[in-house]
Amino acid sequence: MRVVTNPSPTQWTELTRRPTDDSGAITASVREILNQVQRLGDAAVREYSRRFDRWQGEDFLVSEPELREAESQLPPSLTQAMLLAADNIRRFHQARISGEVTVETMPGVTCWTKRIPLQRVGIYVPGGSAPLFSTVLMLGLPAALAGCREVVLCSPPSADGTIDPAILFAARICGIRKVFRVGGAQAIAAMAYGTESIPAVDKIVGPGNQYVTKAKQLVSSEGVAIDFPAGPSEVLVVADETADPAFVAADLLSQAEHGPDSQVILAALDPTLADKVLAELNKQLPALPRQEIARQALTHGWIISFPSESQAMAFVNAYAPEHLIINTQNPVTLAEAVLHAGSVFLGPYSPEAAGDYASGTNHTLPTGGYARLYGGISCDSFMKEITFQQLSLEGLQNLGPAVAEMAAAEKLEGHRKAITIRLQS
Repeated sequence: MRVVTNPSPTQWTELTRRPTDDSGAITASVREILNQVQRLGDAAVREYSRRFDRWQGEDFLVSEPELREAESQLPPSLTQAMLLAADNIRRFHQARISGEVTVETMPGVTCWTKRIPLQRVGIYVPGGSAPLFSTVLMLGLPAALAGCREVVLCSPPSADGTIDPAILFAARICGIRKVFRVGGAQAIAAMAYGTESIPAVDKIVGPGNQYVTKAKQLVSSEGVAIDFPAGPSEVLVVADETADPAFVAADLLSQAEHGPDSQVILAALDPTLADKVLAELNKQLPALPRQEIARQALTHGWIISFPSESQAMAFVNAYAPEHLIINTQNPVTLAEAVLHAGSVFLGPYSPEAAGDYASGTNHTLPTGGYARLYGGISCDSFMKEITFQQLSLEGLQNLGPAVAEMAAAEKLEGHRKAITIRLQS
């Protein structure tokens, strides 16, 4: 990791910059996939599945027997852990569902809201070397609690057409019955436009590689909602002299092992912490099965020493991390200064890994600085709000003159007339 001491705010632009790819080439490639799937449907999806996933099959839909048998292929200890996680996720997200509101804004003028679940949503879950079955729980459970009529899940198959059984078991926990063995940008295209086999959805959520992310961004300009642009995973740890360097190093590595482009940063409030954490990283890294991936991620990570808590927290808000760990003597106090972060973990015994799996909060979070604009996935992500209003004659008499005055000032005579014709009657 690169080390810098007491950087001036003028250096923060460089320190908060995420690595970028050749988005022009990626955009052109993804646009071609979207066009082909929109034009040819299943045939195009099959061709891309053969090309990218080496799967030669025909039927995208995972059968009910496959879904039922998935549990038997998993260790009982894992199924119990997943059920515990699901219970915590349900409990937390159920408590967060916003209620409907009715307000009498003035006598005779009543306004209220009605929350409607999205009818059909699509979930994308990556496969590959680290099949993210926990993401199924994080997305499928809030969608179910929100009341979505139908949830469609796409995940890339292996060459023999199978999907990791943990992903299938997680889908059953969430009540998802339409699971399709399709990955990549072609899966996003299929859910956006619909094919003979895969239904079009109203919203697509879930993480993926740069091709999946680009596909989501492109279809979002064509009337399909998405959660948010999702880039490489990232963590920022704020730690002082009370933090155990071994804990800090473990938290950095837990994010670094996600991928070679993962972002890991330590904001150190103790000038001696950098050397201690580097020593722990060197000690712990060789024990990781994904050590080469983590090692690549660490090469573009930072250890930054700050002279004060206020400067460190100002940097946190400038970076807007996906995950923020505050491992200090006074984590709750420091947390008051947080303006931009996806999810925050307080104290020495709150590793980010807990939130990734089972504490109850959601791990589908904004990356790449988008925490300035977005929060993480919740039941609200799968609902829309309709507003209603009803005016009595008294209400129109109270409110109408102000509306007529404003309409006249904007030279919208039809608006003014819609008020005055009623008042004059």
